Amino acid sequence: MAPGAGLPSGIAEARTGALSGIGKREAVAPVRFRIGAAAAKGWYGIPIPQHNPLSLATRSGRKFGRTPTMYIPAHFAESRPEELHRIIRQHPLGALVTLGPAGLDADHIPFEFDSGAGTHGVLLAHVARANDLWQRCPTGTPVMVIFRGVEAYISPSWYPSKHESHRQVPTWNYEVVHAHGTLTVRDDEKFVRGVVARLTRRHEATEPAPWKMSDSAPEYIDAMLRNIVGIEIAITALVGKVKLSQNREGRDRLGAAATLESRGLEVLAALMRGVG
Repeated sequence: MAPGAGLPSGIAEARTGALSGIGKREAVAPVRFRIGAAAAKGWYGIPIPQHNPLSLATRSGRKFGRTPTMYIPAHFAESRPEELHRIIRQHPLGALVTLGPAGLDADHIPFEFDSGAGTHGVLLAHVARANDLWQRCPTGTPVMVIFRGVEAYISPSWYPSKHESHRQVPTWNYEVVHAHGTLTVRDDEKFVRGVVARLTRRHEATEPAPWKMSDSAPEYIDAMLRNIVGIEIAITALVGKVKLSQNREGRDRLGAAATLESRGLEVLAALMRGVG
């Protein structure tokens, strides 16, 4: 069976990223096909090996003069800075994707976002000193951080039109931002202390008695800070995708939103109603 065959549209959107050749790894590129009458409902991807494959770092980097991007149909594209910033701030636990000598890796890190710094903003964070990220990805390393917003499975049974035509399939609605940028390692106490203070202020703000670093003995905080290393990512591009059933009939989108709301997913439901 071909990769992706028989999968619902939202699931089939996930594309195969690599194929193994006989005795070697091959770079691949996705080729998409529209399937029958479901053309507007979903895409299927089949990875095709490339001749004279280049390294992933070269194929996806600046030598081709472009920012690599995910597959985004026009009706799901989100380019408004305020919406991209909202997703980052409301969902600050980012997946920092890096490519090193051992291949691809990802670290899940809470970020502080400074939208006023640089051209597209700056991401600030820290990692454990025992985490070799800051050594295997030195200053100047190109990276990507993925911020996932609200998401949920969408059943075709929630669409009024399904009960008329029975030509609907399941999908998945979600919002996501890919922040491309350049990493800088900041192994200095002043920077790390500032990042910890900013993260603490933001995430303790809703607590009845917010925790502060000054609540602990100075020597304890000093010892803890010595065990972490700061990182800074100057963002070069923000790529957003917001899939909220914009390609559906209004009654189907609102029907799905009503079901999500009844199941406690009020935020996603409100976003879906808002795109109408």
